[in-house]
Amino acid sequence: MVLGPNFKVINFIQTVDRPRAVAFYRDIVGLHFVADDPFGSVFDQNGTGLRITQIDGYTPAPHPALGWQVSDIYASIAALAGRGVSFKIYDGFGQDAQGVWTAPDGAAKIAWFEDPDGNLLSLTQVMAA
Repeated sequence: MVLGPNFKVINFIQTVDRPRAVAFYRDIVGLHFVADDPFGSVFDQNGTGLRITQIDGYTPAPHPALGWQVSDIYASIAALAGRGVSFKIYDGFGQDAQGVWTAPDGAAKIAWFEDPDGNLLSLTQVMAA
């Protein structure tokens, strides 16, 4: 492996308002806050890092920027909705009332929501075969 045997993944999310983003990922999503430095804020996602960096004039992309695999998508949706998160429902996509789309082969269920900057986030539940 070019990166060596002990590499770890770090995800990045951009924001125009770092304190607001930190509060969202810490208090709403429930990630473990690790540290701030002059260049970003760091969270732990069960061993995978998330670094939030502030960029003036940042505009989010229309595609998912970050997602989490969960064991019970409906419980995760209920918990996030209880903290004020709204899930996206796309016209013609065939999602259920909670915003969950089921893959045509039934192998996964996915739901999407946005952070305060409009970064598209997702939850995925992989279904047992």
